[in-house]
Amino acid sequence: MTSVTRISPKAGVAKIKRPPRFVSSEDLVDAGKKLRDTVSRASQGVWKRPKHRVNPLEVLHQSDAGRLPELIPIRYGRMLESPFTFFRGAANVMAADLAVTPTMGVKVQACGDCHLLNFGGFATPERNIIFEINDFDETAPAPWEWDVKRLVTSIVLAARANGLSETAGRDGAVTCARSYRERLHETAAMSPLEAWYAHFSGEDFIGLVDRDTRKRMRRRIEKARAQTSSELDYPKLADMVGGQVHIKDQRPLIFHPAFTRDERFRARLDKFLADYRETLADDRRALLDRYRLVDVAIKVVGIGSVGRYCAIGLFMSPANQPLFLQFKQATTSVLEPYAGKSAYPHSGQRVVMGQRLMQSASDIFLGWTTGLEGRELYVRQLRDAKIKPLVETFNRSMLATYGAACGWALARAHGRAGQPWLVCGYLGNGDAFDEAMGDFAVAYADQTERDHAALKAAVSAGRIEAQQVDEH
Repeated sequence: MTSVTRISPKAGVAKIKRPPRFVSSEDLVDAGKKLRDTVSRASQGVWKRPKHRVNPLEVLHQSDAGRLPELIPIRYGRMLESPFTFFRGAANVMAADLAVTPTMGVKVQACGDCHLLNFGGFATPERNIIFEINDFDETAPAPWEWDVKRLVTSIVLAARANGLSETAGRDGAVTCARSYRERLHETAAMSPLEAWYAHFSGEDFIGLVDRDTRKRMRRRIEKARAQTSSELDYPKLADMVGGQVHIKDQRPLIFHPAFTRDERFRARLDKFLADYRETLADDRRALLDRYRLVDVAIKVVGIGSVGRYCAIGLFMSPANQPLFLQFKQATTSVLEPYAGKSAYPHSGQRVVMGQRLMQSASDIFLGWTTGLEGRELYVRQLRDAKIKPLVETFNRSMLATYGAACGWALARAHGRAGQPWLVCGYLGNGDAFDEAMGDFAVAYADQTERDHAALKAAVSAGRIEAQQVDEH
């Protein structure tokens, strides 16, 4: 029988009695059902601000340590735009809050920053388009509920940002939770191999939308499949200077720090690349060796990542075909203080291993290395035929559809490398958990709006510097 734990910062990492490796799936389902008596599904829907909650602005400030100082104001400028953008940059705030909510005591490989803009379409090595989670900076083993709660809250905040009704936001959250529950049951019914290979294809996504939307989506998928992102990005990011190819400076979001022109840096860069190469399989090394690095520059990305070291490297083949790789700093996951320290000593390796566990197909260039000043980095293609969701255009129907797709993809990610039967037994076949997630999403969205208002007040009072910069 699995024991139930309530994870909190004070309690530290809970020790969970795990069932023997080969307990039958039926027994695990029954055990999951019994856990409802200790942690009711309705209790999962409750959010109440703890009496001694740490100031969220202090939590954000603590995470400024180690960031490039000149970029920190851009981070706060992006978070200032709306409660939704605040939420996207405040994964550490929500992790601290989730740590004092009830869980049934079952960990999965969690995303850690599971909001609806961290899902999307991308190409597999076979050039098929699939829909999955695409950001793993915070991945770590943690309670499965934490990912679901962050995802459903993002749906309510997106609805509010789009001017949709409160009912539309809550219904979208409930639909997402229902999809997660139903698809996790499907995954549990598969053999381990079937679950490992299961994926959510572009055609699966198309099957969820109406006829008119299907036509537009098929055009986007075909366009993405036909051309690599490096080919698309090349004219936007690079040009010729004195007969040499360079990444274009587009300050303050893309630029060359002075040290990148230093010969000593170039020599050290060779060492970083050699170490990265060792993390790849032999066949991927052979492919990488067909390119040479010609330039590297800082590129500001995302919201929560702003200020962390993130560089793009432009590689060229002998026939001058481009390849962009991204070298992104990885630090301790926001989940680790509450769910336990990562098994991997290198944070870049933590990201890579978590991504490989959660995705049915990962970037062929995914690896890790250590850069300047001991920064731990992971490496991937800058983009690979990514299809970004246009969430800001979603109406009520499309938001619910997209929420269902995200719930489906999350269930696949949680179920493929774990044992989903306990969770399936706990969730059951009714809508008790789905409705609880609707309640939680609305309550925590309200909390996020209060936290966003506190940031606005701090910026207005001059206590926090914020710089709003349009993305190129």
